[in-house]
Amino acid sequence: MRAHYLQHVPFEGLGSIEPWLRQGGYKITATHLFESAQLPDSDEFDLLIVMGGPMSVNDENEWPWLAQEKQFIRRAIKDGKSVLGVCLGAQLIASAMGAQVYQNHLKEIGWLPVLGVSPADSSVFCFPAVIEAFHWHGETFDLPPGATRLARSKGCENQGFLLGSAVIGLQFHLETTPESAREIISHCRAELVPSKYVQSETAILAATPEKYQSINQLMSEVLSFITRQHADKTP
Repeated sequence: MRAHYLQHVPFEGLGSIEPWLRQGGYKITATHLFESAQLPDSDEFDLLIVMGGPMSVNDENEWPWLAQEKQFIRRAIKDGKSVLGVCLGAQLIASAMGAQVYQNHLKEIGWLPVLGVSPADSSVFCFPAVIEAFHWHGETFDLPPGATRLARSKGCENQGFLLGSAVIGLQFHLETTPESAREIISHCRAELVPSKYVQSETAILAATPEKYQSINQLMSEVLSFITRQHADKTP
């Protein structure tokens, strides 16, 4: 199996996704869009992972590679690849597939509850009724046409979706580790302006190891779900 990931800034990497991939024997390749926008052909990977970043999907004038990236994501989905989008990555999937991305009425930053939405179809991935996940976003998305909502929160109606059988977008972060939490804080500390759903640096960094283990385990389950149809492929 082959995984390719798109990274938008140096401080938002794979987190707990990397050990999951390595344990599964994946060949891992990457496009670091902050260095180069050279993208592979879709026949070079089975799983595409689109990571987060502080830019907006609507900032194509400032970041011209966003348009190319959205076309790339659209092609990967149409070619039947397994695709995971995290935060900005979920917004990019939504935008690539025809949905609007815009400012949410409130920012969500820190450890906040995500509420699973039970799908009518029992074959669809089902999130826990409640889990405290790591958030860092100010924008949100409409659901792409044909997508199933998987999760919501009090501050943001669309927190996660499934498109088809192997594409999941998550507005929140399940891959966060203590190291990656410190990294995003060190680069984005100016956003920690107190408000209803924005926690302090102290509160964020006080998260217990069990909190990280819980979200990282759920990320493993998400990855297993979207890659199940390709599990018999070899690199």
